[in-house]
Amino acid sequence: MEMLDGTIIATALPQMARSFHVDAVSLNIGMTAYMLTLAVFIPISGWFADRFGSRTIFATAIAVFTAASVLCGLSHTLTEFMLMRILQGIGGAMMVPVGRLIVLRTAPKEQLTQALAYITWPALSALVIGPALGGFITTYASWHWIFFLNLPIGIVALILALVWIENVRGDDQRPFDWTTFVLGGFASAGAVYAMEKLGGENGQWQMPATILALSLLSGVVAVVIARSHPERSLIDFQSMRRRTYSLSIYGASAFRVSVAVLPFLLPIMFQIAFGLTAFQSGLYVLVLFAGDLSMKAVIIPTLRRFGFRNVLIVNGVITVASIAACATLSPATPVPLIVAILYFHGGCRSMEFTCITTLAFSEVDSSHMSRANSFLSAAMQLTSGMGVAVGAITLRMVAHAFGHSGAAPQLRDFHAAILLISLLSFGPVIDALGLKPDAGAATSGHISKELLEEAETL
Repeated sequence: MEMLDGTIIATALPQMARSFHVDAVSLNIGMTAYMLTLAVFIPISGWFADRFGSRTIFATAIAVFTAASVLCGLSHTLTEFMLMRILQGIGGAMMVPVGRLIVLRTAPKEQLTQALAYITWPALSALVIGPALGGFITTYASWHWIFFLNLPIGIVALILALVWIENVRGDDQRPFDWTTFVLGGFASAGAVYAMEKLGGENGQWQMPATILALSLLSGVVAVVIARSHPERSLIDFQSMRRRTYSLSIYGASAFRVSVAVLPFLLPIMFQIAFGLTAFQSGLYVLVLFAGDLSMKAVIIPTLRRFGFRNVLIVNGVITVASIAACATLSPATPVPLIVAILYFHGGCRSMEFTCITTLAFSEVDSSHMSRANSFLSAAMQLTSGMGVAVGAITLRMVAHAFGHSGAAPQLRDFHAAILLISLLSFGPVIDALGLKPDAGAATSGHISKELLEEAETL
C-alpha cells in the first residue's frame, strides 16, 4: 500500500485537478508531500518500535495509513488533500520499516533470503503497476477509489497484525537522537524536493540547486555530529563497518535510482516516440512485473550454488546490459522482442535487488537490527524517490545537448538517457568486488571454493 500510493495517483492527476478546481501541475504537491514525509520520518521508525513495541507501532501505522487514505478520498480542496497525504506519509514511514524489522527479528538466518524475497517484490511491482492501476481506476470509476481501495486491505492487515505479531521491544532503550533526526530530515526532504524541481521544465534551477547544496551540507553535518555519540545515533556506524551492509547503502543506492528510472522513462517513450496509448504502454511495463515475480523461485538455489559475491557481480553486469538493451527499442522492434527484453530485465533487477537487501542483514547483530533496518529503509526511500527526478533531469539534459527542448523529447533522447542511467547499475558490482567469497554464507548456504579446498586439506 505504501509504495503503491507513491505512484498510483500519477495518471489520475487530470481528473483530480478538475475536482479541486486547480491545474494538474499544482497537484504534484500531493506526490511531493507524501515522498518528503516518508523521507523525514522513516529514520525514527526503529526507535519507536524499540521503545513501544513492534506490534504497537506496526498496527498503529496501518491504522493511521488506512484512515488517512479514506480522508484523502474524501478531500474537497487541494489543502485538505495535501494535509491528508502528509498524515498518510507518517503512517507509511512507520509501517514498512517496522514490518521488515519484524521479519528480520523472527526469521532464522538461513531463511532470511526467502523471507525478504517475499516482501521485496511488492516494492518493485508498485513502481510498475501503480500508474497503470491508477489509470484503470480513474477511467472506469473515479480517482477517489484509488484511496478507498486501501480500506479493506488496511482492515485485514490490522486484524492479522494484532493476532499474529508479538509486541517485542528492543533491548537497547537509547535516548532519541533529535539532532541527527532534524538535520537528516532536512537533508532527505530537501534533496527529494530539489531533485524533483530540477527535473521540471520551468527553467528555474537556482533555488532548487541552492536547496540541494544546503541539503548535502546538512547531511554531512548530521553524520559528523552523529559520530560524536554513536551509541545513540540514528545511524548505525557499527553495521556500516561491515562490507555486506555498507554495500546496500553506497553502491546499491545508485542501483535503486536506476531501477526506479526505467518504469518512468519507458511509458513516456512508448507514448511519445512510439505513438502508443497509455494503456498499451502500461501493458508493456507490466511485463517487468512478470519478470520480477518469475525470478523469485530461482533466487535461493542460485545463491546457494554461487554465493552473494558471484551473483551480485555477474547478475549486476547482466542487469546493466538489460537496461542498455532497452535503449535499442524502436517502433520497428517486433513486439515479442520488446516483451522478451522487458521480461528479462525485470528478472535480472529482481535478482539483484533481493540479493542486496538480504546481504545487508546477513551479518548484522540482532542488537543492531533495529537501527540498521531504519537507516537502510531511509536510504532506500530516498534513492527510490530520487529515481523519477534523476530520469527527468537526465532526459532534459540529453535533449538540450541535442539542441532542442526537453518538453518534446525524441527517440534518441530516450535512448541516450537510458544508456546513461544504466551506468548507475554498476554500483553494487563495484562494491561486490571487495566482498569475501563466503560473504553472507550463513544466509545463502553457499560454501566457497576456498573453504572447500581448506576443508579437503584439513
